[in-house]
Amino acid sequence: MHDFWNQIFFSNPIKKYVGVVITILLVLIFKRLLSRYVAGLLYRLVKKISSGLDKISFVNLVAPPISIFLLVFIAFAAIDKLHFPAEIDFEIFEVPAKTIVHSIAVAFIIIGFIWLLLRIIDFISMILARKASETGDLKDNQLITFLRDFLKAIIAIVGILMMLAFAFNIEVGKLTAGLGLAGAALALAAKESVENLIASFIIFFDKPFTAGDVVKVQGFTGNIEKIGLRSTRIRTDVKTYVTVPNKQMVDSIVDNLTLRTQRKAEIRLQLGLSVSPDTMKQFVDGIKLILKKDVITSPSVFLNDIASNAFFVNVDYFTSPIPLDDFNNLKQQVNIEIMQLMQKLNIQIAGASTDVHVITKTS
Repeated sequence: MHDFWNQIFFSNPIKKYVGVVITILLVLIFKRLLSRYVAGLLYRLVKKISSGLDKISFVNLVAPPISIFLLVFIAFAAIDKLHFPAEIDFEIFEVPAKTIVHSIAVAFIIIGFIWLLLRIIDFISMILARKASETGDLKDNQLITFLRDFLKAIIAIVGILMMLAFAFNIEVGKLTAGLGLAGAALALAAKESVENLIASFIIFFDKPFTAGDVVKVQGFTGNIEKIGLRSTRIRTDVKTYVTVPNKQMVDSIVDNLTLRTQRKAEIRLQLGLSVSPDTMKQFVDGIKLILKKDVITSPSVFLNDIASNAFFVNVDYFTSPIPLDDFNNLKQQVNIEIMQLMQKLNIQIAGASTDVHVITKTS
């Protein structure tokens, strides 16, 4: 029996294979328990900023990547105790099979670690977002979303560089310097992305708008739903979803309708030439009385012009930045009252009726 366990199979005794298999099986059986235990330890590290969220939320978020990371790490650590079989020590493009397997193992470990870091960032941003929602300031939510996406992008880039350096033994510095023309072409291709990234910083610090604002830009009017690292997403007034690169949001003229201090209404009337001066004065004074409402400020009513075919009366007034539905209801009420005044004074719109006279000349 002792000789059986010591029999060499693919450069390793059978007992070593059994030990590796048992180790991997134990990890598979207890990986859920181990991952939740490690997640509990990590929770203690972030407990100071986690008020308002229970431990279960954190554990459920980070346990899956911890489980994969532990499984891969322990499995490859156990396999590493074996001697690489000489029978399968072949080469692919002059790269030994042992090196390929080692690189794949390190790559999986790095991927699991980066995944864990990304989940922790998601958890922290979730905590901060919940705290920011209590303040009612949308700028805080914008800051959290921006920093979350920025940190995740940085960690993803660092992860790729770690894989190149540790898994594939590529010197990143020499690789960057050796790209030459390819690097220049890559830089030109990434030029727009870099410009959009810089524009996102400008939007964040200058704050011309924030998530939740209603803006008019590039011919679209809508509500800003998200400001990302590359683009801004707008839900338009016709309920379409528009993505505008941040560089265009910075370079274009953006009309932030949410920040307006007043709403303005305009009425342009063209009255028939049959209106007498006294009737015109009554009409103008009557509109001024109509505009004496609590929500209306700075009303202006005057006879603007006298033309060969009509009298032009301009009516302008302002309100506070009330909701759009309330503003439209107010405009409708004012318009109806002006129509009633016109009917009372027997005033016709210019061109409302046209008389055609046919003159026949007889010789």
